[in-house]
Amino acid sequence: MDFARLTEALAFKSYEKIADICDDLMLQAAAEGVDYQDEWPYVIHFLGYLYVDDINSARFFWKSIPSTIKENRPELVAVWKIAQKLWIQDHRGVYEAIHGFDWCQEVQGILVAFSDLYRRRMFQLLVSAYSTISIHDAAHFLGMNGEEAKNYVTGRGWIVDVASEMLTVKKQEIGREQKLDSSKLQRLTEYVFHLEH
Repeated sequence: MDFARLTEALAFKSYEKIADICDDLMLQAAAEGVDYQDEWPYVIHFLGYLYVDDINSARFFWKSIPSTIKENRPELVAVWKIAQKLWIQDHRGVYEAIHGFDWCQEVQGILVAFSDLYRRRMFQLLVSAYSTISIHDAAHFLGMNGEEAKNYVTGRGWIVDVASEMLTVKKQEIGREQKLDSSKLQRLTEYVFHLEH
């Protein structure tokens, strides 16, 4: 199998393309009748799905992997644990599954990128869902201890109430640029004038 496209995507950290590239390569191998299962980069393929937040495809991919391969590749089982934690929305468990295995060098780049991306997703979730949250709960979502979480969010403008150990969320301003040209203003003026008279 020619994994040049996959190797290139990994080298350029184009992790959002990994799942699609692997899917294409797998379809190509199946169409050509090539036996690819022994040399297939299952862990990379799996992480590609997780990176683009496609947990359903990851679950179906897991089901398609032969049991002999699952049994002989502990790293594949470890990445499946991450997917299971994502599925049940065990946020702290996701981070524990990521840090609880000694990953090979080939996987570390995409795994670190996924971990950072997941943390940013969780941070955005907190911003959109909460106006105040406890330091403990924020740490749970961000996969950090209390002090790390406090430093992480205060660096992004949140306010800490030390007495209550609560964080006040700084909502991100949504920049909306209104373009109002004179013709729109004229039409609006005429409309209001018409309503008043």
